[in-house]
Amino acid sequence: MTKLAVRVARGVRALPRTVAADLWTGDARTSPGTDRSRPAGDWLPAVVVLLVVCAALAFAINAGEYAGGYGMGTELGFLLSGVQAVALVAALFRPLPAWWASTLAMAAVAWFAGTHTYPATTPWPAPGVARHPEPWTAVGLAVQVAVVFMVALRVPLRVAAEVLTLSVVVALVCATYGSGSSPYARRATLAALVVAVALGAALRGRRMARTALQAQEELTAEERARRTLLEERNRIARELHDVVAHHMSVISIQAQVAPHLVADPSDELKENLAGIRQNAVEALAELRHVLGVLRSEDALAQTVRHAPQPSLAQLDELLANVRGAGLDVTARTTGRPRPLAPGVELSAYRIVQESLSNVMRHAPGAHARVELGYARSALTVRVTNTPPGRPAVPSPGAGHGLLGMRERTAMLGGDLASGPTPDGGFEVTALLPAGAHGAPDAPGTADRAPRIHPTGPSAPTIPTAPTEDTA
Repeated sequence: MTKLAVRVARGVRALPRTVAADLWTGDARTSPGTDRSRPAGDWLPAVVVLLVVCAALAFAINAGEYAGGYGMGTELGFLLSGVQAVALVAALFRPLPAWWASTLAMAAVAWFAGTHTYPATTPWPAPGVARHPEPWTAVGLAVQVAVVFMVALRVPLRVAAEVLTLSVVVALVCATYGSGSSPYARRATLAALVVAVALGAALRGRRMARTALQAQEELTAEERARRTLLEERNRIARELHDVVAHHMSVISIQAQVAPHLVADPSDELKENLAGIRQNAVEALAELRHVLGVLRSEDALAQTVRHAPQPSLAQLDELLANVRGAGLDVTARTTGRPRPLAPGVELSAYRIVQESLSNVMRHAPGAHARVELGYARSALTVRVTNTPPGRPAVPSPGAGHGLLGMRERTAMLGGDLASGPTPDGGFEVTALLPAGAHGAPDAPGTADRAPRIHPTGPSAPTIPTAPTEDTA
């Protein structure tokens, strides 16, 4: 009990300092740039106009009442009514200073109400009866309640409780000093202040919770996109490993066989070829280690893992499988087809595969068209589809198929554009640098490959999911 008493004593001693810090300097935490509980930018002008109109009406009503009924005179009546009117508008931007100004004005009005009486000749409340006016007018009380409500809407709950406590204390003192106040009016005033603070705090809590939920959803979406990007990069790395490993294996075998193709090879030649073979073997070992890390969580079967990676030579087989699944697809090739770098052919095949999968998933009943354009320095891959013939059935997936296409294109230093077509279909066009080997193009075919001229915005608009590897 002794420790509890010490803590309570410390809390009581620190309470005035805490309240002073909250109510005097706490408004820095409610600045428009840091507090999201203020009305949104679209609604702010309308709210300001509404408050200005209400403030003008309150000023016009209170100015005449204060000057005559409360015996303040014209100048002081205009001053106090002006302070309350300005506080009503300022509470939207600087709630605590506005509350201080409105509370002091209310106390000043109550003091004048206690020192002034209506003459006995006044027909109200009854002829021949002298009576003090109410400590505050109905409009003045409404202004104070509105200011307290906006304070509770902007500040933390603890500060709102402090504002409510001081407002109730000031209201009780004013009602006690002003003998014209009835018990019913006192209870109504206290109830109005409590309801205003409770409603403002509840709305603020709801908005803060919604803001936190939106921030969490944004973080979740970013994390999901990041995870999908990493998974797609791992998938590309696994596929490229097979391509690189094939070439390294060929280099190793050629370096081993080369000395036997020469009648009398020199020692220097044997040494150089042995070094080449040793470097190729070491590179293959490192590639296997990296692939083991990338495939540590891969659930694909062993026969599928080690199957050869597809190329454009298997494109006809892919189109046949797609047609068998019910998609109407045609293919067209311009330029002279030739062997390209394995990475280019693999990426082109995967782009066509993913695009056709998206057509089947998101545009059922549509007609698809695949175009390959061989130029001297680039390969153009274009997949377009007509509008869907029937509504698409929602399918599960991460929705990042286009992200994988962009990763493959960026890896090769190419460019990719995607977007809707004017007739309601969709188009994906990739320009892949053709770091190829083989025969050059025939004269005049270098410029006949289609170039990227997207008919819609380049941002992806169709949600897609990456398909599973087929090899």
